[in-house]
Amino acid sequence: MPKVRKKVTQKETNMSPIAEVVWIDAIEIGDIGWNDLKDILKEARKPCPTMRTVGYVIYHGADHISLLSTIGGEECSRMEKIPVQFIQSIEYIRGVAPSN
Repeated sequence: MPKVRKKVTQKETNMSPIAEVVWIDAIEIGDIGWNDLKDILKEARKPCPTMRTVGYVIYHGADHISLLSTIGGEECSRMEKIPVQFIQSIEYIRGVAPSN
């Protein structure tokens, strides 16, 4: 039996928690094919970049947090999922962590 999709009301969208997540990004350095070893070794010591994401929290669980930049009654933006292992801090700007 297909799942029945619950329509999100305007009130629910307006009440979605908003948070800023500070997290460390995993990156890849180098081009496809051969790379200069000296250049790669130089990059290896540099820290991974610290990122900041602000959005509507649609899920906050033990293993990741999911955010949207835009949310409407029946449509939304692309979702960002950030693993908790990458997260340095989460500050709820509006509301509290959803109980999922």
